[in-house]
Amino acid sequence: MKITLKDGSIREYDGPRRVIDIAGEISEGLARAACAGEIDGEVCDLRTEVKEDCSLNILTAREEGGLATLRHTASHVMAQAVKRLYPSAKLAIGPSIADGFYYDIDFAEPISAEDLSKIEGEMKKIVKEALSVERFELPRAEAIRLMEEKEEPYKVELIQDLPEDSVISFYRQGEFTDLCAGPHLMNTKEVGKAYRLLNIAGAYWRGSEKNKMLTRIYATAFQKKEELEAYVTMMEEAKKRDHRRLGKELGLFMMHDAGPGFPFFLPKGMVLKNTLLDYWREIHRRAGYVEISTPVILNRSLWETSGHWDHYKNNMYTTVIDEADYAIKPMNCPGGVLVYASEPRSYRDLPLRMGELGLVHRHEKSGQLHGLMRVRCFTQDDAHIFMTPDQIKDEIMGVARLIHQVYSLFGFKYHVELSTRPEDSMGSDEDWEMATEGLRGALDELGLPYVVNEGDGAFYGPKIDFHLEDSIGRTWQCGTIQLDFQLPQRFELEYTGADGARHRPIMIHRVVFGSIERFIGILIEHFAGAFPTWLAPVQARVLPISDKFAGYAEKVNRQLQEAGIRSEVDGRSEKIGYKIREARLQKIPYMLVVGQKEEEDGAVSVRSRFAGDEGQKELDQFIAEIQKEIASKESRRVEEAEA
Repeated sequence: MKITLKDGSIREYDGPRRVIDIAGEISEGLARAACAGEIDGEVCDLRTEVKEDCSLNILTAREEGGLATLRHTASHVMAQAVKRLYPSAKLAIGPSIADGFYYDIDFAEPISAEDLSKIEGEMKKIVKEALSVERFELPRAEAIRLMEEKEEPYKVELIQDLPEDSVISFYRQGEFTDLCAGPHLMNTKEVGKAYRLLNIAGAYWRGSEKNKMLTRIYATAFQKKEELEAYVTMMEEAKKRDHRRLGKELGLFMMHDAGPGFPFFLPKGMVLKNTLLDYWREIHRRAGYVEISTPVILNRSLWETSGHWDHYKNNMYTTVIDEADYAIKPMNCPGGVLVYASEPRSYRDLPLRMGELGLVHRHEKSGQLHGLMRVRCFTQDDAHIFMTPDQIKDEIMGVARLIHQVYSLFGFKYHVELSTRPEDSMGSDEDWEMATEGLRGALDELGLPYVVNEGDGAFYGPKIDFHLEDSIGRTWQCGTIQLDFQLPQRFELEYTGADGARHRPIMIHRVVFGSIERFIGILIEHFAGAFPTWLAPVQARVLPISDKFAGYAEKVNRQLQEAGIRSEVDGRSEKIGYKIREARLQKIPYMLVVGQKEEEDGAVSVRSRFAGDEGQKELDQFIAEIQKEIASKESRRVEEAEA
């Protein structure tokens, strides 16, 4: 039996060998650090026997699969602790997730965040007990019987959904047994000490509002305490930056029970939103796009032709008009297709780049709604590019450069994923191959590193996704480029080629911001509400020292506004120190203090969010400086001012 290791070396064995034994033969240190194995790309237990030729990778907590295994085992330790403390609790599911793990549990009596420390204490005991984690399998009928005996109805339901001939796997540690596919560490001691229960939330069983609300305990685990502490610090910083809290404090947006998931933008929020949209229009004009607008409601036959009715119907809101079925659009693309088809097109018209800031509606479950990040109504900064086959690479590269320009402006780093054909797709193998290679070729020519995300493309074509990283290290998927051969075929789009014959155009779907609402939420948290001056809803606030100078303050404010600066006056009869503190809490870039000396000199005393007291300046000088800063869209930083 030949085992090919990660470094390309080959080890030969006469008979089956466990993954952990092979790790030990490579090095004792590797065996101690190992969390799981990976056989031919599939993550498995260290106790798994290798029985035939394969490639083998030993995973530690430094690798994604290894860390997920550690966290999954930690979720079982947490569930065991819960069952010891609350014997009547019923367990649902407890997977590892991107930043940790959770377990959904049905408690007889509600628990609170104060109870988490007690559960953590019991977890510590279980880890110290160094219980062996053992895997065993049962036929489906016996598996159901075991979970019925243990009075675990949610586990019984999960097993009943499996085929009759399924062999069901379980993991046992001490007195605790859980239904699970694995993989897991070999011993509870290996979970270590770097774990933390974070918070609790409600979660419907199987995500359906028709089912019972369970208690979800969120937690995380790492290999080292330093990693845990760094993560907890990041989470505390994220809490301070929560866009829902800052959105309320800064008067940007609100939510209301009158329409859960449908955001209301307040005056300052509209300034922020419109400033972003003005920037969007500016860069798209320069990049050769034309702007269109299409209806919010269109009839069912359109969505059937586009394929959305079959593939996306459960996420669409529908209505009846004149006894015919209509849908509120969840996507802008079919409307863009109709605009293309509204007149004859020639190869000379292509590429045709059509942008649309379209309002779309999608049905999201109530439990998934989250401020501006997950809403039911949002503006999508779509564009649809219609082109000839030989224009594919250049157009994809142009979009990628545009996305880079935008993300760089806001200080975002990003990484790229190429998502390939999903199972639920339409179109021929040849079209999918051409589309995928078109995206791959553009990325290669740009020199953009990327990872392949198999099977995660749209139902009509492969895509490139841009995952941006914010100021505290979290990632968000925003920009996307999707290549589509299907909609032009389904709508029978054509253009006249240089040969005089009819040809089918190829279509790109792309967004830069994605959902404008979600992007605003990301920006609020990225900047902690302290937006760059060009983006700030209020760029300067004039602060008269006393009522005596209210007239001069208004005069200064008028001059600022005439110069295109978003300014306001704080005319309240409060002490100047209080007014400055209030302006700082509102994250206003510039505070202009005016009193007798400023009025006599036609000046303002400038205090900024970046450098504190910047001294007195002539009003014309300050206006010229802030206009230059706004026009350049530079993000003036505190560090620069201090340096």
